[in-house]
Amino acid sequence: MLLKELSSLASPLSQSQVDKLKQLTAELNSVQLAWVSGYLAATANASGSAIQVAASVTEAQAAQTVTILYGSQTGNGRGIAKALAEKAKTQGYSVNLASMGEYNVRQLKQETLLLLVVSTHGEGEAPDDAIELHKFLASKRAPQLNNLHYSVLALGDSSYEFFCQTGKDFDARLSALGAKALLPLVECDVDYEAAAGQWHADVLTAVKPLIQTTANAVALNEINSSSAQVASESEFTKQNPYSAEVLVSQKITGRDSDRDVRHVEIDLGESGLRYEVGDALGVWFSNSEILVEEILAGLGLAADAKVTVGSESISLKQALIDKKELTQLYPGLVKAWAELSADPELLAISEDKEQVRQFILHHQFADLVANYKLTTDANLDASKLVELLRPLTPRLYSIASSQTEVDTEVHLTVALVEDEHQGQTRFGGASHFLASAQEGAEVKVYVEPNKHFRLPEDPQTPVIMIGPGTGVAPFRAFMQERVAQGAKGDSWLFFGNPHFEQDFLYQTEWQQYLKNGDLTRIDVAFSRDQAHKIYVQHRIKEQGQTLWQWLQNGAHLYICGDAERMAKDVHQALLAVAVEFGGLSTEAAEDYFETLRSDKRYQKDVY
Repeated sequence: MLLKELSSLASPLSQSQVDKLKQLTAELNSVQLAWVSGYLAATANASGSAIQVAASVTEAQAAQTVTILYGSQTGNGRGIAKALAEKAKTQGYSVNLASMGEYNVRQLKQETLLLLVVSTHGEGEAPDDAIELHKFLASKRAPQLNNLHYSVLALGDSSYEFFCQTGKDFDARLSALGAKALLPLVECDVDYEAAAGQWHADVLTAVKPLIQTTANAVALNEINSSSAQVASESEFTKQNPYSAEVLVSQKITGRDSDRDVRHVEIDLGESGLRYEVGDALGVWFSNSEILVEEILAGLGLAADAKVTVGSESISLKQALIDKKELTQLYPGLVKAWAELSADPELLAISEDKEQVRQFILHHQFADLVANYKLTTDANLDASKLVELLRPLTPRLYSIASSQTEVDTEVHLTVALVEDEHQGQTRFGGASHFLASAQEGAEVKVYVEPNKHFRLPEDPQTPVIMIGPGTGVAPFRAFMQERVAQGAKGDSWLFFGNPHFEQDFLYQTEWQQYLKNGDLTRIDVAFSRDQAHKIYVQHRIKEQGQTLWQWLQNGAHLYICGDAERMAKDVHQALLAVAVEFGGLSTEAAEDYFETLRSDKRYQKDVY
């Protein structure tokens, strides 16, 4: 195409220059040709013709840009969006890839091609970086989008009631505003890889008739892309984790505590992995060999039976140890097992969403095998078993250290998940793996950034940290970072756990911070040290007047820990403080904290 255009124009080049140019371009592929074309246009002198060419290229790029936005809580959405962007670029499309949290919502009415990848968090809620766009589309300020073509890939977990709800919201609202769907909404469960890959192919095919690619548009996109950002990203990712060494896995709860909490230190060695306080560490783990052997024995299947997982042919035992999820059930598996066992009790449970949800919370796959025997005609062989089980997924842990303090190490605070059912103790997959890891053991890890849980840019800004139980982990990192910064801003920690003597995590560190003046104050709630239970939300109300004054003085507010109950109870306590000491109505108090959230002064890391 480039050579044809050259030959059809009255060339300002000499014949020998044209010949050299033809010789060079003959050696280039389509992507390289695109880059050269854009480069020449971008570096041309500012003559009238050059300006006209540049302007036409810019207009073409604007008209042809595929905008890809992602809203991601755990990084899956971001990974899918980045992979789509790379595929789109290789096909010659100009791409604008951005987090929904960094996207200017006012730009929406200018878009013509929009591809969205969004997860659902909690009880049908938008992930942090998608909240603003979600609210904007639902508001009266949202414009008509009659010129927009779009597609939505929704991520979710069918274990939860509001499966893929945020994606459904985006799809419904865009349609209501006049936008045209390129494809029906695609809903992905936890094992999303195959569906996401198919969506990549389908949506890029659907885009083709609506876009005319040009070499210049691609070239400018390549030139303007942030190569610095690409260079700064580690080569180690969720798909390509780093094999790190466990330095320490030490119990930090007392001998008589009813919970086992571990302080885990991991050596990142020469990996070059970097993290910021507030980030999470993704941990890949192997299932317990004892658990796998129990399952194989219960099903009467041979450990060495060959199965195919992805493109690998491995033994069934190895597949169950390293490839398949055994400690977390999902509704589809409960329903399938109910049918295979024909058990009346399990069949009844599988037909009720709430019963399934409660069942999943307190059972693992081994419990299905042990308690709901298969019928004689179930014919469950090794291959069918592997197909029934979800792929193993890594677990995310809030990082409990600052790299300015620990250099090439990363620290975690891990509660061993332990549940007894019908006399049988079941452990969480990753927590048991880390709790039982010996010094020198290898663990595959990667860093998952969390841009929505960051310290204030100004180290003089006061911070209020609310982190009961293992929710205290990122605040240990916060304090290490604040001390390294020489921060003069006040710091206030709310911490809670059952017993002072058994469960005061990192007690000596907090006391040292207090003694040194790095931590301004700490309020603790040990729920079972007195007749009536006291939790962090009670301490918040007790200190309401002072807390309100801190907020009026510009303090940033952070919550980390259990999303199901703690975070909700703490939020209600904060509303009560705003009503009592701020003189606000309940509605105004909600608006106040919503404003804090929008201003990044109220941040949560809940799970």
